[in-house]
Amino acid sequence: MAKQSGLGRGLDALFEDNTNESEGAVQTLRMSEIEPNKGQPRQSFDEAAIASLADSIHQHGLIQPIVVRETPTGYQIIAGERRWRACRMLGMNEIPVVIKNFNDSEAAQIALIENIQRQDLNPIEEAAAYKELMEKYEMTQEELSKAVGKSRSAIANSVRMLNMPDEIQNMLKKNELSAGQAKAIAAAETEEEMIEIARKAANGQMTVRAIEKELSKKAEEYAPPLQEERQKRQAETYLTEMEISLRETLGRRVKIKSSDGKKGTITIDFFDEDDLSDLAEKITR
Repeated sequence: MAKQSGLGRGLDALFEDNTNESEGAVQTLRMSEIEPNKGQPRQSFDEAAIASLADSIHQHGLIQPIVVRETPTGYQIIAGERRWRACRMLGMNEIPVVIKNFNDSEAAQIALIENIQRQDLNPIEEAAAYKELMEKYEMTQEELSKAVGKSRSAIANSVRMLNMPDEIQNMLKKNELSAGQAKAIAAAETEEEMIEIARKAANGQMTVRAIEKELSKKAEEYAPPLQEERQKRQAETYLTEMEISLRETLGRRVKIKSSDGKKGTITIDFFDEDDLSDLAEKITR
């Protein structure tokens, strides 16, 4: 398969590690013996694009065989499902294949890498594939980074998209939003704000730069109120702690009131003259 710069060294290594004298030769299998990989990252296929590929195969033949692995029930596609679908659309009975001895983890890696190389995945499909490789096959970000030729931060940013509101994820699935726009939107303070900006971006009203500028402006507007709220919460916590301390020391109910956390009044309960005298003694002791 065609390689793009900086991507696919992990794929080459997997093919090399799984090649021996009995493997690698092009063979022919019946279409009925082959099944798609249900766990492959790409979940949607453009029928018009498949039809166009079928026309090309009809005119020029299938130049590149698909890659499969043997299963208890036949053979499973590892790379080349679009070609297989196009050949099936043409009514072909047989297809050239290369059979490889891949385990589940290697098969998942190759399916992901092939789709990334062809740029066939939408951002959510790509993120879900990364997450599955890390969780199901216990791959580290470092291992995944080497396999797909992307930085660890790029993979982490991709997976974070799965935490975004469903409406935004659907926009990404439909390619109404780019991964770059989603990354910028993720910096918003609330889900409501994310969705509002995403709708504008999906309508072509906001570029990545415009989103970043808008959120930066809002952050500056929010800063003073947020700081004031933080200081208010800290003051309330301090006053509460002082109330508790005074209650334990004086053995009676104490209430502290303050409008700004700096000055205010203290109310201390007493029950009779003797109790007041006892309280005065404790305070002046």
